[in-house]
Amino acid sequence: MASEEELFASVDALLNEEPHLPPPAERARLREAAGITQARLATALKTTTQSVKNWENGRSEPKSPRLDAYQRLLNGWAAKYPAPGGAPTAPVAATALAASTEPAASTVETAHAPQAPAVPAAGPAPAARQATAARRPAARKAAQPAADPRFPHGPLAVLDGDGSAYAAGGIVLDCPAATVVELVEWTLKESGLGAPRLHRNGKDSDPLIVLTAAAAVKLGLPERLEGHEQRRSLRLPEDHPVVKQVVKAKWRLTQRGFGPWARIYRKVQGRERQCVQLAILSWDALDERSWPGVAEMEPADIARVLGVYAHRVITPRGSTAVSGLELMTALRPPTRAVQDPQTGNWVPGHNPGSLGTEPMDPAPPEATAEHPVAVDSGWSGGFLNEEAYQWVRDVSLLNDEECTLPYAVGLDLNTAFLAAAARLVVGLSEPDHFHAPTFNPKIPGSWLVDLSHVEVDPRLPSPFTPDGTRPTGPAWYQSHTVAYAQELGYNVQPLEGYLRRETGAYLDPWHDRLKNAYVDTLADLGVTRDLDDRAFLAAMERHKDADPAMAAVLAAIKATVKGGIGKLRERPQGKKYKEGERWPALQRPTWRPDIRAAVISKARINMHRKLRNMATMTGLYPLAVLSDCVVYPSPGDSPLDFLPYAASGKPQPGGFRLGPTPGLAKLEGVQSMLWAVDLMEQGYNPARHIKGGDAVLDEGE
Repeated sequence: MASEEELFASVDALLNEEPHLPPPAERARLREAAGITQARLATALKTTTQSVKNWENGRSEPKSPRLDAYQRLLNGWAAKYPAPGGAPTAPVAATALAASTEPAASTVETAHAPQAPAVPAAGPAPAARQATAARRPAARKAAQPAADPRFPHGPLAVLDGDGSAYAAGGIVLDCPAATVVELVEWTLKESGLGAPRLHRNGKDSDPLIVLTAAAAVKLGLPERLEGHEQRRSLRLPEDHPVVKQVVKAKWRLTQRGFGPWARIYRKVQGRERQCVQLAILSWDALDERSWPGVAEMEPADIARVLGVYAHRVITPRGSTAVSGLELMTALRPPTRAVQDPQTGNWVPGHNPGSLGTEPMDPAPPEATAEHPVAVDSGWSGGFLNEEAYQWVRDVSLLNDEECTLPYAVGLDLNTAFLAAAARLVVGLSEPDHFHAPTFNPKIPGSWLVDLSHVEVDPRLPSPFTPDGTRPTGPAWYQSHTVAYAQELGYNVQPLEGYLRRETGAYLDPWHDRLKNAYVDTLADLGVTRDLDDRAFLAAMERHKDADPAMAAVLAAIKATVKGGIGKLRERPQGKKYKEGERWPALQRPTWRPDIRAAVISKARINMHRKLRNMATMTGLYPLAVLSDCVVYPSPGDSPLDFLPYAASGKPQPGGFRLGPTPGLAKLEGVQSMLWAVDLMEQGYNPARHIKGGDAVLDEGE
């Protein structure tokens, strides 16, 4: 129970709290009801007309003593000019969100929430107001999560140069910070920002502050980072004044330094976590490929995009590739609390189904050529080559009927690699080496086997190689690839195997969360599961124009899938790297090239299975396949002209089907068939030109 002194201290804090003004729109209504112009009000309060405009559009707030005078005036007007159809306006003692007036530390920290940022008990949260149309163009508002009492203002805020911090849900906070150190202190003690953990054994998400160019300059940072490297790879030098300020205040930077995504923290003391993530927009923190158009949006819209992403996926911690990897760990924490039988104390212990806390070296064939496992052992036995398709059918294999069809139509599988991650059993323990093992499709691992005897229709790519050519001898394959040879009716006799005894569906929660995020965001754009195929194609045609903010969220979700999988095998980066050295990514338990290979292998096999079924049902063969995009010759400019349908009008199972769910197809592009054949004769891949994409899974920064 709180003591008398604590209760009086809390009451005094409320008495000393600055008055809260009504919403900006109400301020303007009261002034207009009184017949007073902005210029006249500015004269009375001895300020400028622009300041009054800023107060009425939500860009800034007055400070004492002007605040008290403005408060008194508004209270008087509210009594004389009540809102139409309602009682007289209250003396504006509450803001649009009552929760914002509660002390941010009123929540008692428990063992189930050990990572909550430290907040002084008597410190009131900053006044919050609603963003107005002057700073935030009208847009359909996405569903927001229920507020966590510890984080009343959501997971993040976008800070502009005037001190306005735009949070999710249209909330605007006043941030008085003039330096990066002050910004960190304000974020942890006053902002009410953060997000609850995604798993009961995990930790809460640290608050994210996104800086506009004006805010960065105000805090002493350069507006742009210049150098010969990509801007996202640049960092402030250690002798930069801002870096010195951070260090002097006893804060720390991660090994990534002060770059576009800077993490500023102090060592954990007890159960209190003190860490703030910064993202600098003008330093290309939001890559245009993953966040199309977001960096150019108004701060309130940026907060909306990032807020929806944080709610449905995770609070961004870096590039979408980094966020994809962080999401895996957040949903499968490496440790859980276990009781020491000798002392009775609760201590961190291994969390079953996770990748643990220690990095694990891959088997030599699963490594990359520059990995120490391969370099130090002199490995020359070959490597896994489980990559996405880049295949084009030889022009000589086109028949006359195909050449007379007028169109080449591209079909793209929705987040094909995410679909492949569903119910995917992967290895969780270290690989064990076996000679001449009996193949078991249920055991994840790498198998040395000769698949050159498997016959496949030459009009289809080989399912065993990324370029679609037939294998010429023994090679290393992931379990799904070898299992498909058995599915085709061929005997397989592995020569060697690197297999894992402990297994689990590690990616299941990752798949489920991203699938829901993808489907929900498509639904916000008007693409729902109840649409028939024709309506689905029409909705996909216009979905990017329905709401640019939500379209950007959709692009970021797709990039998170691709980048997260690619990040499982991050290659060395930077000019200082020397072959044979260990690079930083190898210190992560999530550096797991075997899991990446399993996802890609399953996705490629799924694609080939659909290609075979399509050929059986329709007699059609693809012109080209690029990653998750396949191009077919067609009599019309729509997939409806060649996809297999039953007499009832329902799609035939087994082949390509249209729909918004991961793994189903959508129209990717239409071109002239003559154009496609011409490209093929020149050695180009028509799928690349239709899709304009890349077959390589991005390994991120």
